[in-house]
Amino acid sequence: MIDNSLVIFERGQNIVENRRGGRSAPTTVNSSVRTREYLTTAEIERLMAAARKASRYGHRDATMLLIGYRHGLRASELCDLQWSQVELATGRLHVRRAKNGSPSVHPMQGDEIRALRRLQREQGLSSHVFMTERDGPMTPKAFHALFGRIGERAKMPFPVHPHMLRHGCGYALANAGHDTRALQAWLGHKNIQHATPSWRRTGSRTSGDRRFVAIGVSSAAGRSRSAYPPVQNDSGLAQGPAGASSAC
Repeated sequence: MIDNSLVIFERGQNIVENRRGGRSAPTTVNSSVRTREYLTTAEIERLMAAARKASRYGHRDATMLLIGYRHGLRASELCDLQWSQVELATGRLHVRRAKNGSPSVHPMQGDEIRALRRLQREQGLSSHVFMTERDGPMTPKAFHALFGRIGERAKMPFPVHPHMLRHGCGYALANAGHDTRALQAWLGHKNIQHATPSWRRTGSRTSGDRRFVAIGVSSAAGRSRSAYPPVQNDSGLAQGPAGASSAC
């Protein structure tokens, strides 16, 4: 298993003044609040464990973290996920991307399928996968607040936010050896320049080798389960990045 803590997320140091409406730039810089903008595998496991113990909706919350991390979903994409996009029988997830991103079909691992089956049984009939106690879909704003509370319960050393799931997914895949083109496909970036700056690591490959099947993105019949970021779950062993067996 790759230790994602060895990866440094480089951020620009310059703050551009916001001249619209005469307002000044924010006085709080992300780097002063947290040292990085992604989560490691161990931290995801820690958050999921805290979510399960938090309330009667612990399984729903832990499943949101699992699906968001494995598939690099934004908060809006995760909250908008509908059962019509989930094929539990075949283990496929039809991902619809926000920000004009490229849609794709991702394979799901066994622990994801089991978690979603249980969630479906507990929630009953609904259009959206992640519902609130008021029988409405979870909103990005509510998920952001929920994620922050889970981070506090997990006693994380820095404030956390939902987009760190997506960044964590990108780092896990980059550390597994997948090139920039493959990350572009998995995360749904239409422009490869949007995928390149964020996922920096030593020896990162940016060749034109489009290893979509290797990373698990399905454009036809090809499927692979070898590219997932590893996550500790209630079940046994599963395949981590690059086919390495890891606790999942």
